[in-house]
Amino acid sequence: MKKTIKALKPSFVFLLIIVSFIACDRDFNAIDSDVLGKGNSNFSTGIDTISISAYNRKLSSLQVNNLAGNLLGIYNDPDYGLTTASIITQVIPTTFSPDFGVNPVIDEVVLSIPYYSRAIDVDENGNTTYALDSIYGNPDAEIKLTVYQNNFFLRDFDPNTTNNSAQNYYTNTDSNENSAISGSNTINFDEHIGEKILEHVFKPSADAIVTTTGTGDDETEARSVPALRVVIENNDFWKTAILDKQDDPELSNSNNFKNYFRGLYFKVEEAVANDGNMFLVNLATSNANIIIHYTSGEIDDRTESTYTLTFSGNRLNTFINDYNKVTFPTTPNKDLGDETLYLKGADGSMAVVDLFGKDDVGLEAFLRAYRQTDDSGDYITDNTSGNFILKKLINEAHLEIYEDDGMLTNPVAENGDSYHKYDRIYAYDIDNNASTFDYQIDQTDNTQNAVISKTVSLSFRDSISPTAGKYKIRITEHLNNILLRDSTNTKIGLVLSTNVNLTNNAEILNSPDEVTGIPAAAIITPRGTILHGSNSSNEDKKLRLKVFFTEPN
Repeated sequence: MKKTIKALKPSFVFLLIIVSFIACDRDFNAIDSDVLGKGNSNFSTGIDTISISAYNRKLSSLQVNNLAGNLLGIYNDPDYGLTTASIITQVIPTTFSPDFGVNPVIDEVVLSIPYYSRAIDVDENGNTTYALDSIYGNPDAEIKLTVYQNNFFLRDFDPNTTNNSAQNYYTNTDSNENSAISGSNTINFDEHIGEKILEHVFKPSADAIVTTTGTGDDETEARSVPALRVVIENNDFWKTAILDKQDDPELSNSNNFKNYFRGLYFKVEEAVANDGNMFLVNLATSNANIIIHYTSGEIDDRTESTYTLTFSGNRLNTFINDYNKVTFPTTPNKDLGDETLYLKGADGSMAVVDLFGKDDVGLEAFLRAYRQTDDSGDYITDNTSGNFILKKLINEAHLEIYEDDGMLTNPVAENGDSYHKYDRIYAYDIDNNASTFDYQIDQTDNTQNAVISKTVSLSFRDSISPTAGKYKIRITEHLNNILLRDSTNTKIGLVLSTNVNLTNNAEILNSPDEVTGIPAAAIITPRGTILHGSNSSNEDKKLRLKVFFTEPN
């Protein structure tokens, strides 16, 4: 397809560029005037559709400590099956060497874990109405949460290293138990439980938390963001574990305390078979805590006080996956690519995109098509910049990806929206475990709402027929770096993410191939989708690379 265009007026070029940004969720055909050169007034545009290889990579042994958030609950994915997420976390006092006073008595112990929420309205009395974010699954389903004292010590440092590297913990989902891998050891946390502290059946609520203090005319009311807030009916445990340790070395510093009180195990189970909901929590915030309310002093002079424990120490997730609705390919086709691609979070699966094949024949053909050569067939470089001179300029290049609606249970109602409406596909450089250069220069980042962040490099999921379920992953600068600067042709990983702003990677333990890390954002979403692969039998929707170019006549 070629279209010849005569010289354009500058105002029209500017308008065309603006329109191309507005229409960033449609096919790009932007014209970059810098490519034309001073003497070129006639040029043509075209599109190259390039076949590539994209294949599945099943994930396991993923690093699950030091994540940006933690999943808690049960999620029944309609296309994959059931995932159960539990949490093991240390607890740390906010103050050490406390003085609890004379005859301290615990009044109540309160566990608070805020949900991710946002204010959507404020009434005339100043009361805020909230909506919950990062809730997955059936919002009306309950889950059973049991909290135990954890007796397994979560180390800060790996004793098998010489440079005091942090101790990492990895998923062990094939075991069908709440366990993790640490080095060569497997830890089943059910074998390290202490006293049961709490048993609670609940479902997340968007209601603000209302607390009252005082009585009668002195009563005051305070409202705070929605949270899992539970009064722990086990005062004797906390008196023995905390208050009775006053003046003992266990409460004198953080290291002593972590060795003495090794943390809590938040174990999740089904309240109803094959149903539940899951939510993302930020245990690192100071608002996530356990507050011990107590009174102390002489009989006629009692004082109310609090002692606070936070979850600011080591934390990790465990996942139990029952993927009974899908069978992952055991032998990916790395030459032609797979027919179907499976993207699933929480220790699920990803896709690997090899743009030009392992033997570099495709890469050489691409270079020959876009670089200028001399009479000997050698590539010509610019004497000033050292860059290669191009005969065709890439205006836009993206991976065109479609959901496989024949494989998906779609649509499924979730929270009133189409099930896949807010899915985002995150692309990263596998060789360097880093975001793509197109992502890095994308100025459309939105730190407040990841759903509408990085929409040029990662785009939205198209929801308009006939291209509903279409994604575009922009790799313009990735290809330009290869053409102009001879950058390495790195493979690209595709994962499903609900927060494309999170770019740090999690390590894969003893990886057998080039995929040594995965974006941590893909671990803290339980969601999944199924895509047409590069070897799909559907020619209209198979995964391809589209390159929009300008070529002087």
